[in-house]
Amino acid sequence: MKPGKILLVTLVVLILAWLMIPVVIIVPMSFSGARFLAFPPPSWSTRWYEAYLANPGWMQATRVSLTLAVSSAVVATVMGTAAAYALNMSTSKWVRNLQVILMLPLVVPIVITAVGVFLVYANVGLLATMTGLILANVMLGLPYVVTSVLVGLRKFDPVQEMVSRSLGMNRLRTFFVVVLPQIRASVISGLLFAFISALDETVVALFISGGQYQTLTKRMFTALRDEIDPTIAAISTLLTAVSFLMVILVSLSARAETKKSAEA
Repeated sequence: MKPGKILLVTLVVLILAWLMIPVVIIVPMSFSGARFLAFPPPSWSTRWYEAYLANPGWMQATRVSLTLAVSSAVVATVMGTAAAYALNMSTSKWVRNLQVILMLPLVVPIVITAVGVFLVYANVGLLATMTGLILANVMLGLPYVVTSVLVGLRKFDPVQEMVSRSLGMNRLRTFFVVVLPQIRASVISGLLFAFISALDETVVALFISGGQYQTLTKRMFTALRDEIDPTIAAISTLLTAVSFLMVILVSLSARAETKKSAEA
């Protein structure tokens, strides 16, 4: 193996190890039998998972987060897929420039976005509401969906759509019958990334969620100010596991699309 390749492999391994450090520490602490966070755990127990599942407050926050993640992911996927299709089909430079606007949530610092959303919601009465949470997370999830679907559309042969329309199908039916089945993996990938984004979002939630619509991440943050116990580690482990599962599903979806394209 060449020295350059050895250096590259070593660098990648070190970066991956650095990224894995929080997981390596948090997961064992979630099974600690101690009253406070300690690493390594002095004893082992599942009491903190039981404490999380038995706490009505945590369960309410979990239901809010799951409802928010599913709802915003679905809405963002529908809107993002439509936007990506329009961007891909249009030849106007003005329409194509809209992609920059759709990518802004990834460019603007999240704190600035959160402050802006808070000020708008304070004036229209959407603070501490599920509608407000969903709208904010749809905005944050759109870039992931648009990017993912655009990749799929640019691999799709537009001649197939033209043939379908020449045979009498309108544009909408052609999209659902011809286009969507072939970009399905990209749409699913965008959906899953939007779900993860909404489930893990903390900064915006700190500004606009509250009352009965307090998200799990905000409740975790506020709980850290009052008392740090391994329940936080248990919840963090579960969130990490869900996110990891979503990433695996995205990878499998992309692999299936690649295999299907190769067979075609």
